[in-house]
Amino acid sequence: MLEFHKDINRYFHIQYLTAKDHIIPYLSDYINFDKPLRILEVGCGEAGVLKAFLEKGHSCTGIELEVKRIESAKQLFSEVERGDEITFIVRNIYDIDPIKDNIEAFDLIILKDVIEHIPNQDKIIAELIKLSKPNGFLFFAFPPWYMPFGGHQQIMKNKFLSKIPWIHLLPTTLYRFILKSVGEQATTITELLELKETGISIERFNRIASKHYSIINKKHWLINPIYQYKFGLKVKKLIFPLNSLPFLRNFYTTATYFVLKNDK
Repeated sequence: MLEFHKDINRYFHIQYLTAKDHIIPYLSDYINFDKPLRILEVGCGEAGVLKAFLEKGHSCTGIELEVKRIESAKQLFSEVERGDEITFIVRNIYDIDPIKDNIEAFDLIILKDVIEHIPNQDKIIAELIKLSKPNGFLFFAFPPWYMPFGGHQQIMKNKFLSKIPWIHLLPTTLYRFILKSVGEQATTITELLELKETGISIERFNRIASKHYSIINKKHWLINPIYQYKFGLKVKKLIFPLNSLPFLRNFYTTATYFVLKNDK
């Protein structure tokens, strides 16, 4: 596992910088952030992304299933200006009823590095409509499954295997055998194999999203913006024609950004 994944404070700061320097400027071409907005992040973790929106005066809410991560988030936000104003919900999004739970709809819903972990992606993407304002926006960022490290193999404890690109594309039986052979923990093996079921391509996401929302913009990155803070790499977006080659682009796109609009 990479060291910054073990350091909650550093990872929180990396998420914050990515949102501040890249996500907000990108979304500013489509969303007016000069007025206070209601912003929701689904699968927020420690909510470093929301910190960037909070400091700009927006009302922020984070939904997360892991209690420990919310406890860490509350501790981190106790040291942030206006940190006591952020709202956290520890529940499954399917169990939320906006009317019964008295939750006002949101101007912007964010899922960053989350959709690739969720089974039945068509269901969850459609479910978000209940929390979105009419003409509200949704932002998705995810690594395409076929990209070099789309299987999140960086979480392996084996330093050699964790650095092998595309190893997650091996047949499931062989992949499981290799993971067990090098002594990976059962929980890690389960997580890595679950990703083989839920990992999503650019084309699949596009098909699902377009059934429920208008796709306002999409951007594909050769060098993921977060890599600037993780590894000190220079951010690079994909340019034509590399960003337009169906299926093939999944193998060298390290992150994809989508902006959707709820026209319903």
